[in-house]
Amino acid sequence: MAKFKEAEARIFKGICMDCNTRNPLGSTKCRSCGKPGSVRRKSKKRSVAGG
Repeated sequence: MAKFKEAEARIFKGICMDCNTRNPLGSTKCRSCGKPGSVRRKSKKRSVAGG
């Protein structure tokens, strides 16, 4: 969806549902609070600026 690879790496991250920390996309537990299974993908609609 992004125009270049680096932008996709910045936009599509994992977000913790409990503490809202950004995590690597493939992670299974949060790097901040350590809660397993609470990481989801960041919403594509809200993360794309201007369109």
